[in-house]
Amino acid sequence: MQAILALEDGTVFTGKPFGARTTRWGEVVFNTGMTGYQEILTDPSYCGQIVVMTYPLIGNYGINREDFEAHRSFVRGFVVREDCDLPSNWRASYRISDFLAREGVPGISGIDTRALTRHLRNHGTMRGVLSTEGGEVAALVEQARSCPQLTGQQLVPEVATAEAYTLPGPGKRVVLIDLGSKRNIIRSLQERGCEIVVVPPHSSAEEILAYQPDGILLSNGPGDPVDVPQTIATVRQLLGQKPLFGICLGHQVLALALGARTYKMKFGHRGANHPVKDLTTGRVYITSHNHGFSVDESSMAGCGLVVTHVNLNDHTVEGMRHTSLPVFSVQYHPEAAPGPHDSTYIFDQFLQMMNGEG
Repeated sequence: MQAILALEDGTVFTGKPFGARTTRWGEVVFNTGMTGYQEILTDPSYCGQIVVMTYPLIGNYGINREDFEAHRSFVRGFVVREDCDLPSNWRASYRISDFLAREGVPGISGIDTRALTRHLRNHGTMRGVLSTEGGEVAALVEQARSCPQLTGQQLVPEVATAEAYTLPGPGKRVVLIDLGSKRNIIRSLQERGCEIVVVPPHSSAEEILAYQPDGILLSNGPGDPVDVPQTIATVRQLLGQKPLFGICLGHQVLALALGARTYKMKFGHRGANHPVKDLTTGRVYITSHNHGFSVDESSMAGCGLVVTHVNLNDHTVEGMRHTSLPVFSVQYHPEAAPGPHDSTYIFDQFLQMMNGEG
């Protein structure tokens, strides 16, 4: 039986099925990372998306029990050039195909992922249907055309915690507004001794301030930032109350709360090799990314915001801070996982801000 990936513009790829035997729809995006497929598969920010890996060999070091970024996978489908069925790594517990089958995620291998990536770069991300059950090609294309856009969907509640919980620590108390947080954000705070109170995205400002935090962090997450209006309103009430730090979706939510705008990118940034320049120091960092929306720099005027980091590939906004309030954020992932650890200093800056030094 063939696996079929059908795009909304009528483009079709056929290959070999692996993972779950099912049919799923989603936004088709590509990731340029050479490694880190396990972290990508378990990153909640990919909720609603069919992920194409540009590196041709995936699965060669298997799946281990330590490198999950969430308790399960949220991707809708997985596309690779070659699925390695015989992984070799001392930490590997099972094959990637077994993991996808357990998670209900269909996979397709044996297709020209370079051609697919170039198609998405030229025409932008688009809706698609991935079937490992066979079926009529024309029907799958029509299904891709009729499935909803990701904008307007409630993806954050699907990936975020439903109840608050606390992770003890001897240092500063941080309230983490969970929009789909990766575990390595929590690990990065724990490494700095922080006590972490993880709260749902619908938490009110009063509920958050009742924890008497030293700082508030807005996490990464999936989808369009305008689809979390309640969180945006809450953040607007928190401005000036406590130090605020945003990562990825949290960065975009902060911008919207302060009056700036965001926009959907043509094909987004997804990978572990994006050059970002820190305008404060002039230093360039290689960074990890996963986002399809960006802050509109032209809308930041009059919001009290200044750009602190810029992407050297396309000059989009990668970081910002407020000129008078203890507020700053980055679009990329300073916690990496996967990716280089060049930007972990951002968490130290957050700690300094909570100490009144930033």
